[in-house]
Amino acid sequence: MPTEIQLRVKPKIAATAELLKREVAFQLEISRNQIQHIEILKRSIDARQKAVKINLRVAVYIEEDFQENLPLLPDYKNVSHQKEVIVVGAGPAGLFAALKLIEKGCKPIVLERGKDVRARRRDLAALNKLHIVDEDSNYCFGEGGAGTYSDGKLYTRSKKRGDVYAVLKLLVAFGATKDILVDAHPHIGTNKLPKIIAKMRAAILASGGEVRFETRVTDILVNENTIRGVAIKGGETIKASHMILATGHSARDIFELLHSKKIAIEAKPFALGVRVEHPQALIDSIQYKCDTRSTYLPPAPYSIVKQVKNRGVYSFCMCPGGIIAPCATSPGEVVTNGWSPSKRDQLTANSGIAVELKIQDFGLFQERGPLAAMEFQKKIEQTAWKLAGETQKVPAQRLADFTQGKPSASIPKTSYHPGTTSVELSEIFPDFIYKTLQAGFQQFEKSMRGYVTNEAVVHAPESRTSSPVRIPRNVKTLEHPQIKGLYPCGEGAGYAGGIISAAIDGEKCAEKCASSFEK
Repeated sequence: MPTEIQLRVKPKIAATAELLKREVAFQLEISRNQIQHIEILKRSIDARQKAVKINLRVAVYIEEDFQENLPLLPDYKNVSHQKEVIVVGAGPAGLFAALKLIEKGCKPIVLERGKDVRARRRDLAALNKLHIVDEDSNYCFGEGGAGTYSDGKLYTRSKKRGDVYAVLKLLVAFGATKDILVDAHPHIGTNKLPKIIAKMRAAILASGGEVRFETRVTDILVNENTIRGVAIKGGETIKASHMILATGHSARDIFELLHSKKIAIEAKPFALGVRVEHPQALIDSIQYKCDTRSTYLPPAPYSIVKQVKNRGVYSFCMCPGGIIAPCATSPGEVVTNGWSPSKRDQLTANSGIAVELKIQDFGLFQERGPLAAMEFQKKIEQTAWKLAGETQKVPAQRLADFTQGKPSASIPKTSYHPGTTSVELSEIFPDFIYKTLQAGFQQFEKSMRGYVTNEAVVHAPESRTSSPVRIPRNVKTLEHPQIKGLYPCGEGAGYAGGIISAAIDGEKCAEKCASSFEK
């Protein structure tokens, strides 16, 4: 059996096999020649002090051979003739639900409004270069969901949702690097995630499941408060008694459909704000307390949370060495998000900076009932579109100017490809959001000296942080309390907040759905 030890070492030692072996041999008081292999089990960066250290937990193979055992895929049986479950949406919740259904002996029929992961690229290019928004194929809709082309971060703060490690192992089995099992903040990268998503689809098809693209659900068929199937664009109907609804947080047409059919939904508080871009070198110097980042350290991330008059203001989806992307899902709106390639090798760092919202904030739209938060969100996105020139250009302001309430005479080129328009962002946000952001940034500066600078650019809005709607479900069965056979799932239903939590929720819903056939 290998010997496990904890180490706290310089970045160079952690990154250099021979130096690490020397350090381990010293710690264990043995010869380097006795060490056959060192397997890194956990890795994290400690940048709290001026001298940055790497925390490692390693397994040391002393005079014994090491055999790598990478996670394997489950033994997916053929389910082509088994009970059918419609899965609406091919994001992480939908894909993981489909795979779990196969494990449980059910046939998934996955319906995705967007295109397959490769074909999506052309529509993203049209969005970035020509400002054309395809309502069914964009950064939010299409195979793999929003996460596929918006970073592929795998970190979740939620330890109570389920087995995070099991999801990570399954991703490795589908081709992700095993580093995601090791790193404290695992990341696949937008350049690598599409291939993994395609392999997941192939596994579903090979087991007799179905995956249909460019298949937008236009109606949910219900009779006697029981799911009977769906109607899709073009007039076709697909019959089934069970459905997992995993449409993502931007499927406003689905929220409207549910409301029109008097299927219970609820307004849900979410967070809304901006996306800020800094030179990565500046963030490195702040976080690592150095003039130049060591080649043995990755581009520095940051995470910060403050309170302003009983409202949270916080960073999220921070993308070191990343890019800001246009994430509108309809013409006539502007939305931002961020992503990083696997190497995180771009020259800029960006992060969403969001203000916590409350139900009472949506009062102007209360006549819309459970859609009030969605309408609030939509109004800000549409205002941004108008003020930036009615294209996919985004309203922008230099960060120091923003905090001081000054217009920016010019905006430097940023990673946001469609371009920017100088706008005083007080014209976009309600006063309470604008002033909370201003105060929040001032507090950020106290924790990260140098953060508030006119080298940084604020892009608005960052509005798709989570779903503005919650679709209720029974705590035990995960079934909608009103509609038998309907399983609201993932981010769109209000039960997840990222790739991992959505995947876990998809698996949970699939297990409950499959078990209901046995009753």
